[in-house]
Amino acid sequence: MPPSISSTHRLALDPIATPERLLLGPGPSNAHPTVLQALARMPIGHLDPLYIDLMGEVQELLRYAWQTDNRLTIPMSGTGSAAMEATLANTIEPGDKVLVAVMGYFGQRLVDMAGRYRAEVVSIERPWGEAFELAELEAALIAHKPAILAMVHAETSTGVCQPMEGIGDLCRQHDCLLLLDTVTSLGAVPLHIDAWKVDLAYSCSQKGLSCPPGLGPFTMGPRAEAKLAARSGKVPNWYLDVSLLNKYWGSDRVYHHTAPVNMNFGMREALRLLAEEGLEAAWARHRSNAERLWAGLEQLGLELHVSEPLRLATLTTVRIPEGVDGKAFSRHLLDRFGIEVGGGLGDLAGKVWRIGLMGYNSTPENVDRLLDIFASELPAFRPSPAPVAAAIA
Repeated sequence: MPPSISSTHRLALDPIATPERLLLGPGPSNAHPTVLQALARMPIGHLDPLYIDLMGEVQELLRYAWQTDNRLTIPMSGTGSAAMEATLANTIEPGDKVLVAVMGYFGQRLVDMAGRYRAEVVSIERPWGEAFELAELEAALIAHKPAILAMVHAETSTGVCQPMEGIGDLCRQHDCLLLLDTVTSLGAVPLHIDAWKVDLAYSCSQKGLSCPPGLGPFTMGPRAEAKLAARSGKVPNWYLDVSLLNKYWGSDRVYHHTAPVNMNFGMREALRLLAEEGLEAAWARHRSNAERLWAGLEQLGLELHVSEPLRLATLTTVRIPEGVDGKAFSRHLLDRFGIEVGGGLGDLAGKVWRIGLMGYNSTPENVDRLLDIFASELPAFRPSPAPVAAAIA
């Protein structure tokens, strides 16, 4: 007889219903309504001629967003962390020396990932809230002679935007690949992959591109392709092996895995909207709204963690005032107003709020709404002044 059906784990649930949220944290941010409409379309096959045409459109629009002519530019089927891992999995061979410039949490993640691929990892560090200068990067390249320099352009944990001028030239001079995290900059902050001589970069779908999480844009330049081609063995991660993925995303269109077709519908629309707005206009919009936020926070007497020249237009770190329970205030914003802001990570845990203005969410209306709520609600979370003893007559 067949086994009986157990009902132990059977749940009687209502259809899913989620509340409206305004996501002003470090990500994800709210997706554009047009993108959400695209996601809701009926799926088609991942080898359908119509989908294959769409794949080419997504690749070309990603090249525009990154300002690159890199042939191997694709959206990885996975979150930004998958694309992050792909840059390392494809270029590291055991024993390769990888220099990681750490200025926050996601630099530390690069260290962890590179070590898992048996690289000899060396790190240099800056305090959380600062960026690297060209001279110290050059000194580290001379001292360590790495095969790869990995660094973060837009450090989501600190709100720092790393200046990139001259770093790619240094890497060429020292025969080193430049690997760049652009998770919180793509589509929102000036980014010039080819002009900066970046060899590998990765990003995500859910921040500046106004798409839900689920895809990880990835680009690989000719020097990185050459290192991949010269490997002595297979890439140790089958799913992220770009030599295999390129047969699907390249001219052959050979099956590799079942692609998330609806996510790429959304990515196509997100990138189309970015191209329609224009990169320079999108960058200017993000900068203008960030400056509006910075000025408003300072008018409220709050202190920003990063000096103005290094601040990210997409992610602002504001120091939690003395005596304020930052987590309780964040929860109050979520419960009463449906607004999410982030807390600190790593060295900044409990010390800052992280406020994101990314993609569709970067508007003056959202800035003003948040500032008004901070002005009206934060005073109740500040410690009451100590009572003053009555004067003795």
